[in-house]
Amino acid sequence: MISRDTIQKIQDSLKIEEVISDFVTLRRRGAGYVACCPFHNEKTPSFHVSPSKGIFKCFGCGKSGSAISFVMDYEHCSYSDALKYIAKKYHIEVQEEELSAEEIMAAQRRESLLVVTEFAHKFFISQLSTPEGRAVAVAYYHSRGLEDETIRKEGLGWAPSGKRTFTDAALGAGLKEEYLVEVGLTIKHDDGTLSDRFRERVMFPIYSVSGRVIAFSGRTLKSDNPAKYVNSPESEIYVKSRSLLGIYGAKTEISRQDRCYLVEGNLDVITLHQLGIQNVVASCGTSLTTQQIGLIHKFTPNLTIMYDGDKAGIKAALRGTDMVLEEGMNVRIVLLPEGEDPDSYGRKHTLAEFKDYIATHEQDFIGFKSDILMENAGNDPIKRAEVINDIADTISKVPDAVARTVYVQEMSKKFDVEQQVLFDRIGRTIQQASLPRKASVVESPQQIRQGTPKDYVYHPENEILAPVESEILNLLLRYGEEKLEFETDSQYYDPEPVTVADFIVGALEDDGYEMANGVYGTIYKGFKDMYYNQHLSPDMIVRRLMEGEDREVCSVVGELAIDKYEITVRRFRESMTTKSSWLVITVPHTLVLLAVKRLENSIAEIKKQILQVSSTQEQMDLLSRQVELQKLRQKILDNNKR
Repeated sequence: MISRDTIQKIQDSLKIEEVISDFVTLRRRGAGYVACCPFHNEKTPSFHVSPSKGIFKCFGCGKSGSAISFVMDYEHCSYSDALKYIAKKYHIEVQEEELSAEEIMAAQRRESLLVVTEFAHKFFISQLSTPEGRAVAVAYYHSRGLEDETIRKEGLGWAPSGKRTFTDAALGAGLKEEYLVEVGLTIKHDDGTLSDRFRERVMFPIYSVSGRVIAFSGRTLKSDNPAKYVNSPESEIYVKSRSLLGIYGAKTEISRQDRCYLVEGNLDVITLHQLGIQNVVASCGTSLTTQQIGLIHKFTPNLTIMYDGDKAGIKAALRGTDMVLEEGMNVRIVLLPEGEDPDSYGRKHTLAEFKDYIATHEQDFIGFKSDILMENAGNDPIKRAEVINDIADTISKVPDAVARTVYVQEMSKKFDVEQQVLFDRIGRTIQQASLPRKASVVESPQQIRQGTPKDYVYHPENEILAPVESEILNLLLRYGEEKLEFETDSQYYDPEPVTVADFIVGALEDDGYEMANGVYGTIYKGFKDMYYNQHLSPDMIVRRLMEGEDREVCSVVGELAIDKYEITVRRFRESMTTKSSWLVITVPHTLVLLAVKRLENSIAEIKKQILQVSSTQEQMDLLSRQVELQKLRQKILDNNKR
């Protein structure tokens, strides 16, 4: 268990915008940052980060939290693992206290699986130093032009011969058979015997965005083996359609250059990294998926597809183009000379030559599709029309209307077709596609990067009192330390300055009021304890509340503590006066509103009781009480109009 002092040092050192920007490209807006949410698919940013408060909040899916909880949610890792990631980022030495037997038993299953894959990674690397590893694996890597430093940096390895060499080593180190089988490193046969999945293969690790080893890809060097590549099966820590080869090493450079190159294989990525092109990734032995595109989109909206120039590469590029456009990204295509792939071409050319080839052969999707498809169409007018319709259909997948217009203008000039004809075609295509799209909005239950589902967003128990209780918490969390200075001739309030927190808490305590809604009550009690007993500032209280495990509390606090940058009547009024003047009006008004809403709540309860009682006298008594409360409510409203 990580020591309390280390945790405090990590919390004091981290900056939430720096931690989150390891995973998502943040853009400055006002005093904070925004981005497209990494926990659900969206094209318009609704993910907000507040450096001053140290929290994030997505107003689209409801996910919220601190820097630590962000890493936990994004990587699906333990609290301890998230702390270690941040500690490594800020070069903080982690001091750990000895774990009790109970704490060891309570270690999360996911962390246990990651321990297994990291053990395997070290094992495969160590095998490069054996006679077999040097003679076979290292020789192979060198034959592919990889330098020793690249082999080390990329974490490449060797799975030795022997039916269960790795499995025996892992079991001997105390790892559980259950976890070895779960991540697919060990195969358990029907008769109960065990064997290694990877044998006599050069090993390529697959990393998560945060740099944890989550799976492997093993390549055989035997020409008679029909399975050239064997990959880890999917598991709790590895979902192929949501993983990208090279993303951990490439993400920083992708953000810096605001562009990502997408290639097809392990060696394509590694060779280009060695050449000096770091912002490159590959899909994990599968066709490109929308989830992988979404992962790239977290770091840049600009993607260049760099595939082989053969028929398979062209087909994959055509398919990928439509998918990338549909996700709201900008796509360009580079086809390498036939017979070449990024690995082979990169080994034959210098960095300058490779970049020059990209610069001279990179095309937008209109140029790419027209060159490929028109070549097959020849002079056949029917086929040429089909090509034009096909490209127009691709333009229809672009979500942004302005971008669609620009593409239509370019296409109109290229093919000498009237813009209106193209717009008509695109409009029909969008209309035809709208129905199936509506039916396919629901995401797969296997999705592992989900935001807080709408069903888990807090639904207050008392709808009458909820808005005003929420406003009270908003004032405490945002303005608790601000001073209220009433006019010296005020009839109702002491002119002596008082903080917003003291004014509100004092009024509620005098009245003996307890929040009617459970989560609001939890937040209110937490605020009082941390503000008065621990002497924390409202911003620090927000951080502490967001660090908790209660997702409803996190969601509500995040909603209250971060501006949505929307124009509202309230924000307009706030902007038209000084903060102190606005608070002097708003805080007392909110407490008056609470009194009114409490009366309305009591009236609503009486109305329910009237329907439930059978005695005429009881009904008359309740009606009389209802009238009294209605008069009192009206009196309060009238007094506050003056």
